[in-house]
Amino acid sequence: MQIDSTTWDFTTLPALSARTAEVYGDLVAIEDGDTTLTYVAFDRIRRQVARALLAQGIAKGDRVMIWAPNGWKWIAAAFGIVSAGGVMVPVSTRFRANEVADLVERSGARMMFSAGDFLDRYYPSELTEATRARLERVVVLDEARAPDTGWDAFLAEGEVIPEADLAAREALIGPGDLCDILFTSGTTGHPKGVCYAHRQCLQVVDAWATQVGLRHRDRVLVISPFFHAFGYRAGAIVSLMRGAVLLPHQTFDAEAVLTRVARDRISVIPGPPALFQSMLLHPEFDRFDTSSLRLGVTGGSVVPSELIRRMRADLGFQGVVNGYGLTECGGFGTMCDSQDPDDVIANTSGKPAPGVEVRIMDEDGAFLPDGQPGEVVIRGYLVMQGYFNNPEATAKTIDKDGWLHTGDVGHFDENGNLRIEDRIKDMFICGGFNCYPAEIERYMSQHPAIGQIAVIGVPDERLGEVGKAFVVLRPGKTATEAELIAWARENIANFKVPRQVEFRTSLPTSPQGKVMKDKLRDPEAAT
Repeated sequence: MQIDSTTWDFTTLPALSARTAEVYGDLVAIEDGDTTLTYVAFDRIRRQVARALLAQGIAKGDRVMIWAPNGWKWIAAAFGIVSAGGVMVPVSTRFRANEVADLVERSGARMMFSAGDFLDRYYPSELTEATRARLERVVVLDEARAPDTGWDAFLAEGEVIPEADLAAREALIGPGDLCDILFTSGTTGHPKGVCYAHRQCLQVVDAWATQVGLRHRDRVLVISPFFHAFGYRAGAIVSLMRGAVLLPHQTFDAEAVLTRVARDRISVIPGPPALFQSMLLHPEFDRFDTSSLRLGVTGGSVVPSELIRRMRADLGFQGVVNGYGLTECGGFGTMCDSQDPDDVIANTSGKPAPGVEVRIMDEDGAFLPDGQPGEVVIRGYLVMQGYFNNPEATAKTIDKDGWLHTGDVGHFDENGNLRIEDRIKDMFICGGFNCYPAEIERYMSQHPAIGQIAVIGVPDERLGEVGKAFVVLRPGKTATEAELIAWARENIANFKVPRQVEFRTSLPTSPQGKVMKDKLRDPEAAT
């Protein structure tokens, strides 16, 4: 039996976990290094986490952060948080102190689950004193240092909470209650928290699984980070829902991934185009056995037709799918069919999901016919509840008729497939990560030598797009390209760091004083 909308009425995430234990029982749910968890074992652990959170005093609706790489404890913590009635707030492992501090303040998080030693640093040591003061507790998922609490010690605190108390808390959680807040930046450069509810999360995951053709007992290697909607929903939750085996992977390395595909007999890999391109570019690709691969799911960037062809011919994927979606609609919206021709998968984002409306709208709010470009708007069950504590931004994004304005320009072709042409917003996508120039500009403007800065996305063969910064130095100040890039690496997430810096005496501006980025994108103007 497979859990889907035809066999079970979706309500909440803790109810899903309990249901998977009933239906899939002692089948393996997660393989993570030396740890193997069955569905029954996973459900038991998420209840232990929830009881420990109750002992901590976490109330329904309280926000709890997770700042850690992919791993079984990340998923156990996430399900424990929502089982206690809390709202899970994931944080990118690439974020630095000031970025984390900003999200702690904006979310009002009461506590945090954090990585310990990862990427050559002890993560909690990055927290500022002010951030520490806001958090009641930091629980470290591996080796903790004082004053932080270790995972096992934290779980032990929950033993004083009877199972009946947890059951009573779970009974208070409704399908329309928030389950997570995923922060995403925008043209303002300030992160906005996308609020998502239990039932719509489960409905999105179910629809996605059906659309791409995920199967019972597939072995899913999840490289996309769990702190992202794609990795969390289209990797972790979907595997649990469909009775697949979830295999978390922490950091991308082509050889490590190819080794795992051969050793662990991986059948499904979701990820951005850069992931598959790097696998194919490995100098010793031919020595790896990829015969177990069945389904490749990509999106979030330009997908060359040649890549789709090679994913099928060289990597051996029987099916390849490409789609389009935003965090504001659960990461889902439209999707190709795995058997579509290569050029359709490469050049379109497919058709709208069942029960979801996708239209093209002009500047005056009128719908446009197929073939005419305009703003892509989405309406349906998958549209977010709104931005956390930001009704003004919510009203600007979701109109009075319930249409989510994506800020992307596209059109429907003669076959009803969505083609994304451009972005109204300045966002660019680096290796599958959304990058917002306004946010990068805001952080880099703190450098003492930078007087003015404008960031755009430029094409990159491996990552799809990377940032390029145009900088006007302050009078009397000096800096080199290498110095500014090195400073950025110390202060913002790596995927946001501009790979190029071009110094200018001035930036082109409109009569209103706004930097005209179209002139920066023009190769002749750029010289």
